[in-house]
Amino acid sequence: MRIAQVSPLYERVPPLYYGGTERIVAYLTDALLALGHEVTLFASGDSITGARLIPCSKNSLRLDKNCIDPIPHHLLMLEKVMRLRDEFDVIHFHTDYFHYPFYRRYGYPGVTTLHGRLDIPDLVPLYHEYSEIPVVSISDAQRRPLPWINWVGTVHHGLPQELLSMREDPEMYLAFLGRISPEKGLDAAIAIAERSGIRLKVAAKIDKENLDYYEYAIKPLMKSPWVEYVGEIGEEEKEDFLGKALALVFPIDWEEPFGLVMIESMACGTPVIAFGRGSVPEVVKDGVSGYVTKDLDGAVAAVGKIRSISRLECRKYFEERFVAGRMAADYLNIYGGIMESTAAHRAKPVKKASLSGHEMIGIGQNA
Repeated sequence: MRIAQVSPLYERVPPLYYGGTERIVAYLTDALLALGHEVTLFASGDSITGARLIPCSKNSLRLDKNCIDPIPHHLLMLEKVMRLRDEFDVIHFHTDYFHYPFYRRYGYPGVTTLHGRLDIPDLVPLYHEYSEIPVVSISDAQRRPLPWINWVGTVHHGLPQELLSMREDPEMYLAFLGRISPEKGLDAAIAIAERSGIRLKVAAKIDKENLDYYEYAIKPLMKSPWVEYVGEIGEEEKEDFLGKALALVFPIDWEEPFGLVMIESMACGTPVIAFGRGSVPEVVKDGVSGYVTKDLDGAVAAVGKIRSISRLECRKYFEERFVAGRMAADYLNIYGGIMESTAAHRAKPVKKASLSGHEMIGIGQNA
C-alpha cells in the first residue's frame, strides 16, 4: 500500500524533546515500513525517518526562532500533499482540520486522526459543516463532545516494543513528565509528593502561552523541598527518568484525549497513579498497571500501596495493549475501509443538479 503520513510541523519526526503527535507519527511510519508498505512522510526537514521524506519546513517550528506564525507553513504543506495526492492509495492526516476543504473538493481516499481536545465550542459549527470527513479517535473518551461526527475507528497509541525497557528496582521518587499547564496538574502532583513524603522529579517544558501560569501558580510551589525540577528531557533520557521512578503521577485536570506518557511509563514497568478523567480508565488497568483515583486523597493512598503493583505485570500489560505493531494493524484496517468507501463513492453515477444564477456566474468567471 502507498501511504502518505502528514505530520504537524511544530516538532520534527520524531521530536527532539516534547511532542506527542509527531512521536506517534514516527512510530506509526516505522511500523508500516516494517510491514512492507511504501510510506511518504510530509514533515519538517530535520525529521529522521526511513520513509520517503518530503520536507515542508526547514526545521521544526517550535524550536525555530525565525518562525512567528506556523499556519502559513502548514497551508503550504497541504498544497504539496494535494499536488502529489494521486501517488497515494491513502493519505493519513495528523494536522487537525486544516485540510478539510481540500478533502471535500478533491475526494481522495484520506483519514484524519484527531490528537487533541474536542470540548471546544468553536469546533461544533466546523464539524457540522464538515460532517462527512472520516476521523479516528485516540480514545473512546475523546469522542464525547462530538459523538455524531464521522468516526471510523478508535486507535490507541502504541510504542515500539523495544523502545523502553523495564526497570525492576525503582528509586524513591515520583515522576511527573509533560507540559506545565493548568490541565496537566503539576500543582496536584506536588501536593501528592508532599503529603506522601516522597520526592517528586519534574521533567517538563513550559510553552510561551503558559509562562504566566507558571510564574504565578507553579513557580512558588517548585521551592518545596520535595520537588526537583530537571527540565525538558529527550527520548534517550526517558528510560532512566521513568524506569527508576516508584510511580508516574498523572493528576490531570481535563478530559485527556490519550496521555502518551502513561504508556511510556508502563513500558518501563513503572505503574501510573492517575485521576480517572478522559482516557485514563481506558489506558490504565486499575490494580495491574497502576491506580485510577478520583482525587488527591485517593492518589496519596495509591502511593502508599504502589509497591503491590508488579512491575513485570505492568510491562506485560503494555506489551498486550500498546505496541506500535498493533497500532499499525488497526490503522491498516481503517485504510482498507476508507479505500473501499472512496472507490464505491466514485463509482456512483453523478446526478445533474440545476445551478443557481450565482453559481452559473461563478462558472463563467472561472472558465
